[in-house]
Amino acid sequence: METDNEVEVWHAMRATYRRELDAVHLLEKENLGCFVPMQYKVSIRKGKKVRALVPVIRNLVFVHARPSDVQRVKSQITYLQYITDTRSGQKIVVPDHEMQRFIAVAGTYNDHLLYFQPEELNLSKGMRVRITAGDFAGQEGVFLKVKGARDRRVVIEIQGVIAVAMATIHPDLIEVIK
Repeated sequence: METDNEVEVWHAMRATYRRELDAVHLLEKENLGCFVPMQYKVSIRKGKKVRALVPVIRNLVFVHARPSDVQRVKSQITYLQYITDTRSGQKIVVPDHEMQRFIAVAGTYNDHLLYFQPEELNLSKGMRVRITAGDFAGQEGVFLKVKGARDRRVVIEIQGVIAVAMATIHPDLIEVIK
């Protein structure tokens, strides 16, 4: 059933029981692209503060591959599962431009990024904006007030999976998209 005209797409997946990093190693061995949003956390181990890079949301893995390759690897990695849209029951596939935007922000491991489940934010209340300068120049998102922050932030969402609110960005560096 494998066809040559299949294109690589981003699949939103779960690796159950906190095995997302194990799944990443196995996916990389198969030469499949993957991304796990990570963030530095400070914890105390044996009485000392330790700063470690850990997954932002447990079990979340994005896989960049052709559907047939994902299916083949999924049959070998039993704890890897598709995330489905609760309304339609369809597997969640993320468009390349959305994923590139998300990776550009989440891949910085910035301590000031805030992550949200999609149901925690009402993006319809915000306005679409583009950042014109700084570290995130060219990124687009929704400008709105989020809980846990004093001021409004630019939010980039992966529909139905995760949203990330950037660090505070001065209003002079933002233009409204009409």
